[in-house]
Amino acid sequence: MQQANIALIEENEKLKKQINQLESLKGKDVEYEKEIEELKKEIEGLNKKIDTLTKTKEEPEILAKLDNSIGMKFTLIPEGKFYMGSKERNDEKPVHKVKINNPFYLGTYPVTQAEWKAVMDDNPFYFKGDDLPVESVSWDDVQEFIKKLNEKEGTNKYRLPSEAEWEYACRAGTITRYSFGDSDSKLGGYAWCDENSGQKTHPVGQKKSNPWGLYDMHGNVWERVQDMWHDSYDGTPTDGSAWEGDGANRVIRGGSWHNNAGDCRSAIRYHVDPRARDVLGFRLLQEV
Repeated sequence: MQQANIALIEENEKLKKQINQLESLKGKDVEYEKEIEELKKEIEGLNKKIDTLTKTKEEPEILAKLDNSIGMKFTLIPEGKFYMGSKERNDEKPVHKVKINNPFYLGTYPVTQAEWKAVMDDNPFYFKGDDLPVESVSWDDVQEFIKKLNEKEGTNKYRLPSEAEWEYACRAGTITRYSFGDSDSKLGGYAWCDENSGQKTHPVGQKKSNPWGLYDMHGNVWERVQDMWHDSYDGTPTDGSAWEGDGANRVIRGGSWHNNAGDCRSAIRYHVDPRARDVLGFRLLQEV
């Protein structure tokens, strides 16, 4: 079976899991009948695409995995819909539906120090190690890295993900507190946080990945995204684009090695001054 066909089947299974999760929540807080019906319609559409691919033997044009000249690895994230935010904190409300209109590649890992040095030829990090995630870099430092990487690769497709793209990829089809479920006790298998980090960063990719094959989405280092900070999601775009504006601070996601479990959730968000460095890293998006 061809790769594109397999990808559609996998997406079909993810939607079915979402339906099961939504049905399990009936009567607890919010009724999800409308959302369940929408997901069922998406499954019908995917089944039609699978049938078409099976009959026409189309070859896929988009690779599931990708890397570049300095060895950065990227994982294909499919287009789709999801519910963004949570009810746990006011700045994570309201929970709202977002449609990601186009697939994209997201860094399989946070950007590492070896990758940074291959582009920037400097070493500003507090913790030292080629496989450690980048930290101690400002917003302007990150933008300069992206500019130089695009020049090096002869493209303009590298950028930071939007907050919505980041959370969509982190959740990977789940609606739970973490990409692996709701239990804090399992976090240590997926993340470096205050309970297991020894108060330092760790080489990327040592913990389990999320369902879409992304590592360190929870913990290790906070990850910068493109959006300006807003105190809630009232007025946020619903098409997955970054929410810019006139604010002073930028959004960071995912938690870090010095945060507790609650601050490593899929929905967690904080804001920092663009000049801040400390425990701040990033991962890149590459447009398809």
